[in-house]
Amino acid sequence: MKKSTLITTGICSLTMLLSVDANAQKFPDLDKSPMDAAWFPTDYKDSNKIARVIYSRPQLKGRSLTEVVPQGKVWRTGANEANEISLFNDMYLGKTKVPAGIYTLYTIPTENECVIIINKDRNVWGAYTYNEKNDVARLTVPVTVADEYLEALSMVFTKADNGTVLNLGWDKVRLAIPFTK
Repeated sequence: MKKSTLITTGICSLTMLLSVDANAQKFPDLDKSPMDAAWFPTDYKDSNKIARVIYSRPQLKGRSLTEVVPQGKVWRTGANEANEISLFNDMYLGKTKVPAGIYTLYTIPTENECVIIINKDRNVWGAYTYNEKNDVARLTVPVTVADEYLEALSMVFTKADNGTVLNLGWDKVRLAIPFTK
């Protein structure tokens, strides 16, 4: 009796051990432009958030910024899906009030300034279906140049007197997008 139980246990164990690979998931390779998120306030312990942006982080990989970013045309402000920006309170972009909600963030870059666009379309791939009729707010901000080079598109929120600033950086180009209460 003990011998048959031992044999049965051994056969079951061997079967389970050999069948693990047969049921394993096959996952895709890492995305070349991984997604990231920026929050304000940035402290993870503070659950009273004001804003969040979810974006993909393309890299230059030896290309110039003007090869990757379409000058004078609507751009998704990243890679893959258009950026998703969430405002958890009513905020102002320039003089335009933007109600709390989830939006798409587009830009129209030029050499010296960028038009920042908050659009109510969501779940959009790229800027292929961009519809100006769905713009909620637009603001032109100056382009500045920094000493530090950034290989990947980066975004971070910083504190402002009456709200927050979404800072974008890529290569040596910097944008500061003010959101006020």
